Amino acid sequence: MTPIDILLKNNKEWANAQVKADPGFFKRLEALQTPEFLWIGCSDSRVPANQITGTKPGEVFVHRNVANLVVQNDLNAMSVIQYSVQVLKVKHIIVCGHYGCGGIQAAMSNQNWGLLDKWLYHIKTVYVKHKAELDAIPNEEERLKKLVEFNVLEQILTLSKTDIIRNSWKNEQAPELHGWVYSLSNGILKSIIEMVPDSNMQIN
Repeated sequence: MTPIDILLKNNKEWANAQVKADPGFFKRLEALQTPEFLWIGCSDSRVPANQITGTKPGEVFVHRNVANLVVQNDLNAMSVIQYSVQVLKVKHIIVCGHYGCGGIQAAMSNQNWGLLDKWLYHIKTVYVKHKAELDAIPNEEERLKKLVEFNVLEQILTLSKTDIIRNSWKNEQAPELHGWVYSLSNGILKSIIEMVPDSNMQIN
């Protein structure tokens, strides 16, 4: 049996288990999508949104990319954000980074990553903005952890400046923005920044 065959077999077993435990499970999912949360996370396979937040299918709308970036000329991300805010009417947007992020590490290396370098440029700009504080941290691991946190902070600030969010705050008084970091070592989420529609900001 190939790895792909195993995935398909696991899928059938999962689907059968869901129906056995809750016969109406798929009917409800098929009928309506009303998630309260948009999750903008890293593509890293070790950071699955539903599992680490204890949420079920249908409860979290998810967008993932390398290093959980919010880039205003990224049509993919902006389309997801617009749809989630204007159509799904999500109440919360979470940007979640994680310690040990390969994208953060790659951005800080001197290697040539080809096409990926164009994406990593956005992380490098975060580093330049916070260079003095980051360079003052002697331990490389701790410095990278701090850059992960700064990266989440900057993505929330970028998100808050988009027309999508500004217009929604003006008209709908939603969504709230949350910047979190996930620890691979203990599975705990840490809040870095919280922003509410009246633009009051709490940085932790």
